[in-house]
Amino acid sequence: MARDRANIAVLRFSGAPSGAPVLFCGDIAMPLVSLRQSDRRAVFLVLSLGLTALPGAVRAQDIVLKQPIACTLGETCYIQHYVDHDPGPEVRDFGCGTATYQGHDGTDFALPTLAAMQAGVDVLAAAPGRVRAVRDGEADGAFAAGVKVDDKECGNGVLIDHGGGWQTQYCHLKNGSVAVKPGMKIAAGTKLGQVGMSGKAEFPHLHLAVRHDGADLDPFQPDTAAACGPAPTRTLWQTPPAYVGGGLLQAALTDTPPSFEAVKAGLLAQDTLPANASALVLWLYGYDSRKGDVVTMTITGPGGFTFAHDEVLEKPQALFFRYAGKRAPAGGFAPGGYTATVTQSRDGTEISRKEVFVTVTAP
Repeated sequence: MARDRANIAVLRFSGAPSGAPVLFCGDIAMPLVSLRQSDRRAVFLVLSLGLTALPGAVRAQDIVLKQPIACTLGETCYIQHYVDHDPGPEVRDFGCGTATYQGHDGTDFALPTLAAMQAGVDVLAAAPGRVRAVRDGEADGAFAAGVKVDDKECGNGVLIDHGGGWQTQYCHLKNGSVAVKPGMKIAAGTKLGQVGMSGKAEFPHLHLAVRHDGADLDPFQPDTAAACGPAPTRTLWQTPPAYVGGGLLQAALTDTPPSFEAVKAGLLAQDTLPANASALVLWLYGYDSRKGDVVTMTITGPGGFTFAHDEVLEKPQALFFRYAGKRAPAGGFAPGGYTATVTQSRDGTEISRKEVFVTVTAP
């Protein structure tokens, strides 16, 4: 499986006034990896932990799932990857998009930054049942640091038996956070632990796997023979999350270009910039872009200040980061409020937008 790669390119500006002082643009693409189908079988946790199977607490013909993570989708968390429905070498999520990767057999609920993970986001039981197996004690970020995690790809995890052949598995929990024990009978919404980055994970997320009679199923579209589409006729969710095939996570105005590592760690937006700011830089952070997506960045401010930059994204990226801006003119930027807007468009339709504000202080 490919490791993370960061590709950095220096670009020319477009849209800047003729003769205006400009700052280099930058972009970083970062393919991410999680677990593949062969890494995620129920027997993995049960056998590797030396636990015996316990009888299911619930017998049912079908299962109804609640959101397994205590966050607001589209605001404080997002879905990075769906189940791959394409049996061949291509990839396809249930909505006909490409927000997945080859052989991916679960749903990845991701946090935008390491700071969010460190603050603590609870992982919740998606349905009532009985805890069958658990693991804790695996370090967060080990795989990203180059440590082998063979036979422990799930990291810290919980396996729940719901009866009727249904099971759910929760992977990559934060080290030391697992809050349940094998044999416990639990209700939907019970805290299982917190989102982490243990096992074979290079970004903070919860991998939720759903199985029936040992077969992996997509909770968004469990009918494997059904045609793809963003509104399937059958779903296992009590309240189906809206299908989103990528978007913007964050945008901010700063006086210097940040590093991608700082952004992923949880760089906070600034409310003010000093009067002697050497540049005005607009940066953005997004996920699951597609080839041909267009990112538009604009800034307006006092005295008729304007800046605009458009960029066509050249390839799909699991996470993407761009910045653009303008160097300070002679005498500095005029004090006052500056407004920036970032949009992401796909096939001529805007799919995501962020607006940010900053005040340049008076000398």
